[in-house]
Amino acid sequence: MAFENKYDLFKVITILYFVNSLVEVTAEAYKYKEIVYITKPLIPLLLMVLYWIRSTQRNTLFFLIMLFSTITNLLFIPDDKTVLFYGVISFTIHRLLLLYFIFKIVEIKKAIPFVLSIIPLLLAFFYLFAASDVPDNSFYLIILHNVMAAVLGALAITSYVVDDNKRNSYLLISVLLFLGLQLIIYVEKYYMSEENIYYLRPLAMSVNALAFFAFYKFVLVSEKVNIKPI
Repeated sequence: MAFENKYDLFKVITILYFVNSLVEVTAEAYKYKEIVYITKPLIPLLLMVLYWIRSTQRNTLFFLIMLFSTITNLLFIPDDKTVLFYGVISFTIHRLLLLYFIFKIVEIKKAIPFVLSIIPLLLAFFYLFAASDVPDNSFYLIILHNVMAAVLGALAITSYVVDDNKRNSYLLISVLLFLGLQLIIYVEKYYMSEENIYYLRPLAMSVNALAFFAFYKFVLVSEKVNIKPI
């Protein structure tokens, strides 16, 4: 297929991204793991292609974040505790890079709203942590995840409240979806691990696809307005 310009290619890949996401959610619902192994890693990989086409900066950190998202997605497919542990390690690296990347774009202008936002988020995540059966080998990693999730959520909420603009709107949407995704994974893997809740994985992948697309839009808007160099 020949494309007249990059925008035509961008439209095709964007459609492909959402079609792939829909196929992935359906495959998760019906437990077609052969399809899941193809569609799940394609979500961050297609975003890499979209970012390469649309970005004026092509920041290496974005590609690293998506790379570790791809690895995490693959390691979270099998129902195996050892593989899950390596998935948690990959997810930890992914989340650290994500947090660092966002902090390079958005700075905390007011400390008090940030602190007030982080406290309820910490309480919510640590309540689930206390009520869950977390493996010993993942104990400290899950604590770190909870802290990072609270910091990320507080940063997005504070930025949006202090300065309601397009960039911060995309950030808030993506972070709220990321927190929802972490909550769903947490409930599935640890809180209700003994129960067969068939709708949790399709729900998680729906949230995952939307969260990363919103994050991709946040990065593009940040580069265009050039509020703070990345």
